[in-house]
Amino acid sequence: MGSKRFKSIWVSVLAGLAIMLSINVFAQHEGEDHAAGGHEPTGEEKMNPGLILMEHILDKHEFHFADYNGHTIGFPLPIILFSPERGFSAFMSSRFEHGHADHKNYRITLNHETGKENIVAIGADGQVDPTITVYDFSMTRNVVQMLLSLMLLVWIMLSVAKRYQKGVIKAPSGMQNAIEPVITFIRDDVAKPNLGRKYVKFMPYLLTVFFFILINNLTGLIPGAANVTGNITVTLLLGIISLLVILFTTNKHFWGHIFNPPVPGFVKPILTIVEFLGVFIKPVALIIRLFANMVAGHMIIACLILMIFIFAELAPAAGLAFSPVSILFTVFIYAIELLVAFIQAYIFTNLTAVFIGLSMEGEQFREEGATAHHH
Repeated sequence: MGSKRFKSIWVSVLAGLAIMLSINVFAQHEGEDHAAGGHEPTGEEKMNPGLILMEHILDKHEFHFADYNGHTIGFPLPIILFSPERGFSAFMSSRFEHGHADHKNYRITLNHETGKENIVAIGADGQVDPTITVYDFSMTRNVVQMLLSLMLLVWIMLSVAKRYQKGVIKAPSGMQNAIEPVITFIRDDVAKPNLGRKYVKFMPYLLTVFFFILINNLTGLIPGAANVTGNITVTLLLGIISLLVILFTTNKHFWGHIFNPPVPGFVKPILTIVEFLGVFIKPVALIIRLFANMVAGHMIIACLILMIFIFAELAPAAGLAFSPVSILFTVFIYAIELLVAFIQAYIFTNLTAVFIGLSMEGEQFREEGATAHHH
């Protein structure tokens, strides 16, 4: 009972913190001068919910948590630029003063339709110079958070490994007690059923994929943090790696089934095309499923909070009346997102194991047949 009560309080605190931070962000959009995009605010400027949602999801060049008395609470990130005409430039994103200033003849702009940030070159006249090419290699918040998550993951795994190096002298406890059942679950319920006797070969990859997705899903739920797995580039790379693993484990039986399926001749050309496209469609399904699910939860939470301000623009009393409803639903969705973080990591890992197992078509049966014949 005490554990459940603690979890409920923890979820409520996190949701409340998210709402408080969001209120500061929305207040900033109403009163801030958006010089970055060349947009001059008027006294009657209204909130743009679509822009706020996109800014919440897209990558940024700084961690921005809140605004207090006109001051931004957060920390800048390194800007690394290369231009064939100007060479390399490196400085902190704070030099842009949140889009209000240029630095080293560069300017950070904000697209007020898509919410995407972009760094462009500025000419001597102070205007954007389209003739100068700029390559952005900056450490954005997605990159920094992914690196922090990887360091956290390595630290957790190394600390658990050290416990095993000392020998098993007592029952697992602490971090070891939390990680060991998960590893056992991936081995017994994901790897073995789908990969048969070759499961040991793929366990390092499956465990890496599972824990990488899980830890980034969980850190993405921290207010002010980046939603790494909600970035299509990250999920795309995960899908490409899975595709390469699948292709490198295929055999002649797999390709024979694709290019010479056991069907009547007049159906064979159509089925061959479908089967061949299926090799690439399966990883695409992994990419879209993870991306869509992780973005959807953040969008729903942001929309529920935005509803307060949308109602408040219609009537202040309506916004105040809707606030408790919004908070309750936000806490509920936040709790679901914690569950989804684990489910999506499991689904991606399990389907990857299924696709790898299909790529080794015939091998498991030949091994089992050889074993039975030997006996």
